[in-house]
Amino acid sequence: MFLRRVAIFGVVASVCLAQSPVPDQPVVERMEQVVQSFVASDKFMGSVLVARGDDVLLSKGYGSANLEWDIPNTPDTKFRLGSVTKQFTAACVLLLEQRGQLSVDDLVSKHLPDTPETWNSITARHLLTHTAGLANFTGLPEYQEMQPFAMTVEEIVAKFRDLELEFDPGERMKYSNSGYLLLGHLIEVITGASYEEFLQDNIFTPLGMEDSGYDSNSAIIARRASGYAPRPDGPVNAGFVHMSVPHAAGALYSTTEDLLRWEQALYGGKLLSAESLEKMTTPFLNNYGFGVTIQESKGRRRIWHGGGIQGFNTALAYYPDTEVAVVVLGNLNGQAPAQIATQLEALAHGEQVLLTSERTEIKLSLERLQAYVGTYQLAPQVTISMTLDGEQLMTQLSGQRKLPVFPESDGNFFLRVVDAQLEFLMDDAGAVTAVILHQNGRDQTAPRISDTVSERTEIAVAPEILESYVGSYKFRPGVDMVVTLEDGQLMTQLGPQPKLPVFAESETAFFAQIVDAQIEFTRDEEGVVTALVFHQGPRNITAPRK
Repeated sequence: MFLRRVAIFGVVASVCLAQSPVPDQPVVERMEQVVQSFVASDKFMGSVLVARGDDVLLSKGYGSANLEWDIPNTPDTKFRLGSVTKQFTAACVLLLEQRGQLSVDDLVSKHLPDTPETWNSITARHLLTHTAGLANFTGLPEYQEMQPFAMTVEEIVAKFRDLELEFDPGERMKYSNSGYLLLGHLIEVITGASYEEFLQDNIFTPLGMEDSGYDSNSAIIARRASGYAPRPDGPVNAGFVHMSVPHAAGALYSTTEDLLRWEQALYGGKLLSAESLEKMTTPFLNNYGFGVTIQESKGRRRIWHGGGIQGFNTALAYYPDTEVAVVVLGNLNGQAPAQIATQLEALAHGEQVLLTSERTEIKLSLERLQAYVGTYQLAPQVTISMTLDGEQLMTQLSGQRKLPVFPESDGNFFLRVVDAQLEFLMDDAGAVTAVILHQNGRDQTAPRISDTVSERTEIAVAPEILESYVGSYKFRPGVDMVVTLEDGQLMTQLGPQPKLPVFAESETAFFAQIVDAQIEFTRDEEGVVTALVFHQGPRNITAPRK
C-alpha cells in the first residue's frame, strides 16, 4: 500500500493547577463523549486537558501508555511533543534577546561561523518564521537513513548547508525543520550550554515543569509512553528515530499538566516580557509567528501548534482572550489529536459540536450529485477532486486516497473516515463555483477550476516488460517496496501494508487507483531496472533495487 495520510485534508514561581468542584458538568460530559468517540474508533490513545483560566475542566488519560503491558495513559504520562518543541526554542531565543545576547534581526552568520555565502542575508527572524528558504532536512532523500543514528547538529547541517536556497529569505514561508535545528545550534554557540541544559535551567526548572525534558533513547524516563503507528489489523510499535536528530525542532517530551503550566506562564507574563511575547505571537507570513500559528477563529484569537514524530501526535492551543487552554497528547500516529482539540475548544467556548456519527445522510439525485463533480484549487499544486463512483460522490485531495462523502443537505456533505465537511458555494444561477473545506477549526475555500477531473488512462504493457520490474526496492531502512506480477497484474506492497495493484500509463510509469500515487521505474544504459521513484503529493522518493 502507498503512504496514506488519513486527513483530507530570572526565577519564576510555579503555576498551580486548580480543579473546579463541578466545572460546567454538561459541557464536560460532552467533552468526554467527543474524546471517547475517537477512542472507540481506535484513532486515539493519549491524554487530554482542557482549562478555562485556573479551572481545569477535563484532565484524563485514554487508552494505553504501553500496549504490551496494558499500562493506561494518565494525566502524568509523558509524551514526545514533536513540533510543539518549536515554541520552546522560540522562547529561548527571545530570552537571549532580552538579555542582550542576540537580536532576532541578527544575521545568522554573525553568530555561526563558516556559513555558506548563500546564507548571508538570513536572520534569526527568518529561521523563527520558516522564511529563510532553507531546504527541510526531514524532507531530504537521505533523511530515512539518518533517523536511526546519533548525529551532531553540525553533521545534520552539513546535509543541507550547501543546497541551493528554495527562495530568497523573507520572500515566502515554507515550513522547514532546518531553521529550528539551526536555532538550537545558535542557542548552544551563544550560551556555551547544550540546548537541553539551557531549556532545563531557564524554562523547565523555573516554571516547575518537573515532567518535561529533552527525550532520550537510552535514559530511563518514568511514566514515558510508548509510541505506536496504526495498521489495518491494529497498532504496531512505531519506527525508531534517534532523538539527537530532531533536536530543537522536535525532541522534547512533556505531560498535559506541565504544558498547562507552560501556557499559563508564557501568556501570563511570567517568562517573557510583553514586548517579546508580542513578537512571538505576531503573524509574519501564513499566520506564523515564532514557533506558533496565530489565527482568528470565530472572532477569537487562537495561538496553537501541532506536532508529529514517530508514534506521537500532539496539539496545543491557547485563546488569550478567554484563557482557554487545550492540550491533546497522543501516542498513536494520526490526525485525532488536532481534531479532538478543535472540538474541545469549541465546547469550552459554549459552542455545539456534532460528531460524525450524529450526522444524518439524505438522498440526492444522481443529476444533483453530478453538479458537484469537478476540480477545485485548494492551494498551489493542491486540488480537491470530486468524482462519481456509480451513485457515490467521492473526494480526493492531491496525494491522498479517494474518500466517499455523504450529503446532509443540498450543498453540504460530510466524511465519515475523518471529521471534515465540504460546503459548496453557488452563483445566482445555481452553478457550483467553489467548495469550503471545514476541518480542524479551519475553513479553506477552493475555487472550482474545472467541471471535469483529469483521469489517468491505463495502457497495455507486454508481460516481459512487467516481469522485468519484479523485485524488492529499498524504500527506507528496514522497509522495502516489493513488486510482484500476479496473473498478469503488477502489484506493489510497502512494508507490512496490504498489496496494491498499479496500472501502466506508459512502459515505465504506473499509477494506483485507490490512492493518488504513482511509481516510475528507471533503467541504466544497458536497460537493467535499477530503481523506482515513488510520487505522492509533494513526495518523490527514490527506492534503489536490491
